[in-house]
Amino acid sequence: MRIDVLTLFPNMILPVIKESIIGRAMYEKKITINVIDFRDYSTNKHQKVDDYPYGGGAGMVLQVEPIVKALRSIEGYQDALKLIMTPQGEPYLQTTAEKFARCDHMIILCGHYEGFDERVRAYFDLEVSIGDFVLTGGEYAALVVMDSVVRLIPGVLNKEASFQEDSFSEGLLEYPQYTRPRVFEGKEVPEVLLSGHHEAIRAWRDSQRLERTKKRREDLYKKYRKR
Repeated sequence: MRIDVLTLFPNMILPVIKESIIGRAMYEKKITINVIDFRDYSTNKHQKVDDYPYGGGAGMVLQVEPIVKALRSIEGYQDALKLIMTPQGEPYLQTTAEKFARCDHMIILCGHYEGFDERVRAYFDLEVSIGDFVLTGGEYAALVVMDSVVRLIPGVLNKEASFQEDSFSEGLLEYPQYTRPRVFEGKEVPEVLLSGHHEAIRAWRDSQRLERTKKRREDLYKKYRKR
């Protein structure tokens, strides 16, 4: 997979993608991530990319021209999945990440200031929101999307790791996990997990997923029960 990130602040992205699973996936050439500063495509001698909004109002608005020029500089941009990170977008879900993970090429636009010139939207396929809140910039949201997508690409996670039982992967939250010590301050690991009985362990985990989802996310539980 190839991911291109359009941003005004490359250093909010670059140090993060060098670490952990994303960094390893890049090192092993399972993914390629390019970070593009669309300020480089400004036609203003001071490299400004924002301006006052027509009609007045607080703050500055990102201009359409440098963003579109930066987008068009990307090889194969026409066929890529082009995303805008914005709180006005569609809610980002695990199923969205699974869909994105099947793409060969994604382009992610990160906003700042008071938003975009409305005409920017005509050049992108989808607007995505990671929650009903506002961030100082789209870089944080872009990193969330990249992390959640990259880990689903075949071969990125270790063979023993699996995302099939992650929270939300089947509409349920994940079951409880335990490790050593067996007892800590009187709190014990459930006996079934020490039994070595794989079928009993599987049944316990399934029941725990249902119980935890019902308790913590009744909306997900009801949706799961309707299947």
